[in-house]
Parts: sequence; structure tokens; C-alpha cells
Amino acid sequence: MKEPQQIIRRPLITEKSTRQKEAGNQIAFVVDPRANKIEIRQAVERLFKVKVTAVRTMNLAGKRKRMGRFFGWQSDWKKAIVTLKEGERIEFFEGA
Repeated sequence: MKEPQQIIRRPLITEKSTRQKEAGNQIAFVVDPRANKIEIRQAVERLFKVKVTAVRTMNLAGKRKRMGRFFGWQSDWKKAIVTLKEGERIEFFEGA
């Protein structure tokens, strides 16, 4: 089994994920594209000491980007939306 730090790459903090966090107790993460839902659930529970009720995942294609006259591609990535048990919280910005 991989280490939790290898599975969970970073939290995804956007306007939409902030609304989901406030309304539905859901947190979005950028995760390793090879990780499955079970590994993501275990990694979140071990890293943040919370209980997870559901995990939804989606594979997102990288976008085509232009750098001057050259074109390149951003990498494909995987997003996981984790629903926490009622009463559980993960705070990324304490005191903000």
C-alpha cells in the first residue's frame, strides 16, 4: 500500500469546493491518478483523523496551453470529492 502522502497530493481550494465544504461537508483533493476510492478513503482517514462516508472520483483531461508561439499540454489529473461524517471537519486555514 502507498503512503497517504503519495495518494493525496493537495487540497483543491476553489469557490465551488468552498461552497461544497460549507453546505455538504465535502472536501475536494487532487489525488494520484492510479489511486482507487478505497485507498483515497484510507489516506484521508489516516492523514486527517476523520471518518469518511463517501468518495467520488473523476479523471480530468489536461488542457492545451500556449507558451509564446509553442503549444503544450498540462498533465491529466484526478479529483476526489470526499464526504465526511456529520460533525467531522478538516481546517486548512486556521485563524483565517
